Amino acid sequence: MNTLLVLLGAAAGLILLDRLLLALERRGWIYWRRSRGSIGSLGNAMLDVQKILEPSKRHVVEERRRSPDERPEDGDPPKPRGS
Repeated sequence: MNTLLVLLGAAAGLILLDRLLLALERRGWIYWRRSRGSIGSLGNAMLDVQKILEPSKRHVVEERRRSPDERPEDGDPPKPRGS
């Protein structure tokens, strides 16, 4: 009888935990079951950790965070301003 009560209590606890995690996911605080995190966000998180451990990686993090209009165009010569 005690074993049955423990199993029912554990199942109820897991269901409540699942509901709590789903509510946190709806608010956008975590990824649980309905949505997946992107690989890019995981890579950026790892770069932040690496930036702390290896300060020489700081330029990589700064370059990734620059907006696309701030980045130089690759391969194209600069356009003259007057024309």
